[in-house]
Amino acid sequence: MSTANPQPLWQPDPHRTAQARITRFQSWAAEHHQAPADGGYPALHRWSVDHLDTFWKAVTEYFDVRFSTPYTRVLGDRAMPGAEWFPGAKLNYAEHALRAAATRADEPALLYVDETHEPRPVTWAELRRQVGSLTAELRALGVRPGDRVSGYLPNIPQAVVALLATAAVGAVWTSCAPDFGARSVLDRFQQVEPVVLFTVDGYRYGGKEHDRRETVAELRRELPTLRAVVHIPLLGTPAPEGALEWSALTAADTEPAFEQVPFDHPLWVLYSSGTTGLPKAIVQSQGGILVEHLKQLGLHCDLGPEDRFFWYTSTGWMMWNFLVSGLLTGTTIVLYDGSPGYPDTGAQWRVAERTGATLYGTSAAYVMACRKAGVHPSRDHDLSRVKCVATTGSPLPPDGFRWLHDEFAASGADLWIASVSGGTDVCSCFAGAVPTLPVYTGELQAPGLGTDLQAWDPAGRPVIDEVGELVVTNPMPSMPIRFWNDPDGSRYHESYFDTYPGVWRHGDWITVTSRGTVIIHGRSDSTLNRQGVRMGSADIYEVVERLPEIKESLVIGVEQPDGGYWMPLFVHLAPGAVLDEALLTRIKQAIREQLSPRHVPDEVIEVPGVPHTLTGKRIEVPVKRLLQGAPLEKAVNPGSIDNLDLLTYFEDLARKRA
Repeated sequence: MSTANPQPLWQPDPHRTAQARITRFQSWAAEHHQAPADGGYPALHRWSVDHLDTFWKAVTEYFDVRFSTPYTRVLGDRAMPGAEWFPGAKLNYAEHALRAAATRADEPALLYVDETHEPRPVTWAELRRQVGSLTAELRALGVRPGDRVSGYLPNIPQAVVALLATAAVGAVWTSCAPDFGARSVLDRFQQVEPVVLFTVDGYRYGGKEHDRRETVAELRRELPTLRAVVHIPLLGTPAPEGALEWSALTAADTEPAFEQVPFDHPLWVLYSSGTTGLPKAIVQSQGGILVEHLKQLGLHCDLGPEDRFFWYTSTGWMMWNFLVSGLLTGTTIVLYDGSPGYPDTGAQWRVAERTGATLYGTSAAYVMACRKAGVHPSRDHDLSRVKCVATTGSPLPPDGFRWLHDEFAASGADLWIASVSGGTDVCSCFAGAVPTLPVYTGELQAPGLGTDLQAWDPAGRPVIDEVGELVVTNPMPSMPIRFWNDPDGSRYHESYFDTYPGVWRHGDWITVTSRGTVIIHGRSDSTLNRQGVRMGSADIYEVVERLPEIKESLVIGVEQPDGGYWMPLFVHLAPGAVLDEALLTRIKQAIREQLSPRHVPDEVIEVPGVPHTLTGKRIEVPVKRLLQGAPLEKAVNPGSIDNLDLLTYFEDLARKRA
């Protein structure tokens, strides 16, 4: 991919730059901590990685982090893995998330939206009251610091209350969305042995009700550590025998009591997608998440009390936890529980309009679906309050950038487009949004503050304007404190630190350009390597899926036993399209001309659909294993896939080829 100097798609105007919180932070840090006053974001970023201790101290002071017990040093040990942040300090994440209740009691903390698209507010005072009531009830149930509390819940206010109450008592939160089947949930929750389970009786999606009572009954049977089950009657059914009623636990007018815990005390457990085995149970800390999210949301996303923050997500994805942390900056967060495309493809834009969202986050796949469906967001909805549209989940193709920009520009809007990339592993972004930098088509604006992000070649040398492995050479506070059930740390070490000792290798191919921007090429463990030329699958998808006949695609590079290399492209066609010679020619021509003649696929094969993880990511490595002859049960964890029938197609194909 060329990294020659193009013209920016967008530049912030001087007023936006002057008003940005990151600009104010830089001036403040220059005055108080000798940060560079000039040189804009590049100078601030260089300082933040060169003076890591000072930078993170500045973040805690700027955002008034309340340490009930002071820290002895910022970074006790900077080795990775095992960096020790703010030793000696005590604090509480939930206490910070509810601070705005003191000054803005009657303003909305949450706006809850279901498929009727009518927002319902929960005020700061009401949120704090419910958390206070539930906190007291959890303590009465014997929940103590370090105990695990689980939620089988959709994206509803009760899930936020349950998370905050869990954090308030110093317990450890973990959640799955109710579209996960029992096996998927048990693969996650059985690892951490929860003592409390919050559940719904069902959920609504795509205009239909989905009853989950049988699944809940199975979870209760298979989780022997449970002391209590709390029933939330989303579909209006009575509580099952032995379950507690949500309304009874949240009825009291009780001031929350916040357990003061060490900085590295576990806050929550997130899970990797688990496509090739049990999901990794990733543990992040109260303090690490608090300071990382204040930086990311307050400085990079430019969020504050006057903002409304909407990200389309579910409780089974790290972006839900990230969304809840919007409360740390006093921001109103928007919870949407429903299908992203109901009753029509433009549904999310309608939610953004009706909630007055100022930052609207979605997936690159949704943006591209809107483009293909002929949706006109800014023409058909009043999106005048939207300052930023952010995307993650997969790289936003250049066409997606241009489409968003042109759609909003047509109505005179000055839209900041922020494509961001990070991971469940850090529950944050390595690179992405910077409100004071230009946006270049197809590129992330810059690495995040305090994040020494580099692209490395196989010998561990940094490369610029070339594809390399995404590495982070210094610790970040939200890196996992450990994996659950990994007593010697071997699984954690093997996941990130085996390739380059002491340096985090994330498993993505990236280019860091000479302009300081970042291009994501897809997962490095499913890289396409033809005659020594490496290419990420995302580059192929971007070109192929521009063709209106292609709904979605999947490209796999398979090393053959005879030393050969087979590279098929699987295409899921749009309704009415036919994979005839003319379309085959256009697919191959597009890849040859726009990418590389070496990466023209050996075969183009029509498939009934593309399999994804439960959080919507295409699965490449398990399909590659199937095509190399691995049996289904060894190639993939069945509970991690959205449609297992699609995988049997690839298994059959491998059998026929053999």
